[in-house]
This record gives sequence, structure tokens and C-alpha cells, in this order.
Amino acid sequence: MSYEIDKPDEQWRTELTPAEYQVLRQSGTEPAYVGEYTDTKAEGVYSCRACGAELFRSDTKFESHCGWPSFYDPKDSAAVELLEDRSHGMARTEVRCARCGSHLGHVFEGEGYPTPTDQRYCINSISLRLIPGEG
Repeated sequence: MSYEIDKPDEQWRTELTPAEYQVLRQSGTEPAYVGEYTDTKAEGVYSCRACGAELFRSDTKFESHCGWPSFYDPKDSAAVELLEDRSHGMARTEVRCARCGSHLGHVFEGEGYPTPTDQRYCINSISLRLIPGEG
């Protein structure tokens, strides 16, 4: 796939910490309940830690008690890319940054959360950077 931000792997390795690289570029997952934004209630826009694209707004963040930040809708539907993920013996939908292709997390539907979309974008904190302000 072709992305607006397309860098060689060596460049990503120098720009990201090893933990950021493992999640963003190798589709890893940070441990539950340790992420910087899991319980954050601050207003603002959550952007991609790799490229700065605006992904989610704080007004769509909700408490799902799953151990990772959860949002019910991306800031702009074109901001994220959804891909079928059949790794780890499961059928899931992977969420990637549409601008640079970095792994963000997964989206789940029909779990019964009281949100307008009945979706839970379960996103790794390490994939995001909160830009404080109106959210």
C-alpha cells in the first residue's frame, strides 16, 4: 500500500523509540492498563505519534475498562484505515493511520457500550500523542 508519508524502515527506527516502533511499525500491542492515555480525561485531539495526523478527538473517548484508550469514532473517517486482521487465531479489524500506515489498534462492534456508533476503537496509547485544546 502507498501512504502519503512513506519512509524507509531504517528511518522509522531512528525516529521512534524501540517501544513505539514495535507497536506502530510492527503491529505490536502495549500491555493493558499501562498506557499514558488509558484514563486521560483531558480535552484535545489525539494525533498519530509517527506522523502527526489528527485521528481522534477527546469528545469521542469513553471508558470501556479494557485497559487501552477507547474511542467510538475517528475524527475523520478518512483519517484511519481499517484492515482485516486474522493474526493470533482471531478475526479482527486492525486500525491504521491512513497517512503513514502505522498500527494504532483494533476496532470492535456490537459490544453494547452506550455510544452513538456501537463501535470501540481500542487504541494503543503509545500510538497517539494528545494535543491539548478543544476536543
